[in-house]
Amino acid sequence: MAISIKSDREIELMREAGRILAITHEELSKALHEGMTTYDIDKLGEEIIRSYGCVPSFLNYQGYPASICVSVNDEVVHGIPSRKHFIKEGDIVSLDAGVIYKGYHSDAARTHGIGCISEEADKLIRITKECFFEAIKEVREGAHVGDISRAVQTHAENNGFSVVRELVGHGVGANLHEDPQVPNFVQKRRGARLQAGMTLAIEPMINAGGQNVKWLDDDWTVVTEDGSLSAHYENTILVTKDGCELLSVQ
Repeated sequence: MAISIKSDREIELMREAGRILAITHEELSKALHEGMTTYDIDKLGEEIIRSYGCVPSFLNYQGYPASICVSVNDEVVHGIPSRKHFIKEGDIVSLDAGVIYKGYHSDAARTHGIGCISEEADKLIRITKECFFEAIKEVREGAHVGDISRAVQTHAENNGFSVVRELVGHGVGANLHEDPQVPNFVQKRRGARLQAGMTLAIEPMINAGGQNVKWLDDDWTVVTEDGSLSAHYENTILVTKDGCELLSVQ
C-alpha cells in the first residue's frame, strides 16, 4: 500500500473523526470507576460513537468482537471486553478506540488509573504519554519515521521502562491501518520520509518491566511476558510543513 497524502477534504473529515473520538475518550474517562465491567466500558464507548452518527472502527475489524479495546494492568493492547472482568481500585486501564466519520478513521488510546494507584503505575502512565509528546516534536516535513521511533525509545528507556517491539504505530485514513508503519524503537533504516498531508497514528506502548510480550489464547489480547504493567497512549496526527496537528485531542 502506497503512503497516502490526504487532500483538504480528507483532512477535514479526519479532523471531525478525531474531534468525536476525543469527546469519546473524555466521556469514558469521566465514567470509569471501580466495580464497572470492561463490557460496560465497551458498550458506553459504542453508544457515544454512534450518538454522533459515526461507526466504531474496531467492531468486527479482522474479527475483533468489540468497539473499544480495554486492556487492564499487564494487558498491553487488544483486551476483549467481558461481563466477568470487573475494574478494581489500583488497576490501570488502557482504552483504545477508533471512529469512522464519512469513511475516514481516527485512532487514539489513553491509559487511566482507577482510584489510588502505585507510584510505579503513575509514573508509567505519565512517561508513556510524555513519549508521545517527545515523538511529535520530531514531526515535520522532511523528517523520517525513525526520528519518531528514536524519541519514543529514548524517553522510555531513560526513565527505566521498555518499549514493545511486536506492535507499532501506523498510517491512518480511509483505512484503519495504512503505510507507513511507525515503530516505537530504532531500526537500521531511517524509515519513510514525512510529507505534509500524511496522517499517522503514533502510539507508544511501554512496559514497566521487560519488552517481551505474548498473545493469549483468544488470539487478540497481548500481555507482558513477565506480568509487568503496560501503558498505551496514542493520537492521530496530521504532518504539516513545520510540525504537526493533533486530530484526536480537543
